[in-house]
Amino acid sequence: MWIYEKRLQYPVNIKKKCPKTAQLIITQYGGPDGELGASMRYLSQRYVMPIDEGKALLTDVGTEELGHFEMIGAMVRQLTRGLTKEEIVTAGFEPFYVEHGLGVFPQNAGGAGFNAAAFQSKGDPITDLYEDMAAEQKARSTYEYLLKMIDDPDVLEPLRFLRAREIVHFQRFGEVLEKVRDRFASTNVFTF
Repeated sequence: MWIYEKRLQYPVNIKKKCPKTAQLIITQYGGPDGELGASMRYLSQRYVMPIDEGKALLTDVGTEELGHFEMIGAMVRQLTRGLTKEEIVTAGFEPFYVEHGLGVFPQNAGGAGFNAAAFQSKGDPITDLYEDMAAEQKARSTYEYLLKMIDDPDVLEPLRFLRAREIVHFQRFGEVLEKVRDRFASTNVFTF
């Protein structure tokens, strides 16, 4: 069971509206390498993880990713709060606005809605852990691309925090992968 703290994992306090920036970072809300897919991936994979440390890690990281999902949602909302018609049109934000108003909707930067195919749960702990490591690297790359495209320091600081967490998650998944391999190397058989 989770306990919800009514605060973001890292503060988000964006002062300037910018729908163009919101259109970019929303990919980490509902895109294929975003936080929603990551949380669902890890919280689904934990059920077949054969070692307790791996189950705990998948639960912890999956839960943390939900916090990151919340941060990105807060960023998108702060970047779009109170937009005028002129601001919407100037930024090319009309397609999103027509579909979702100024709501926050899980989609990628190109406008495609979230799809559960964005996360994997194969049922083989080694395969899943490699998937997780790759997912963390793809998310890190996306954050790095965003950092190159955005100038607002109020947006950059939370993005840097999120990028750093992807690196930590990658390392932690690698550590658990070695433990799973060590445990099952002699048998080549997984029993769940």
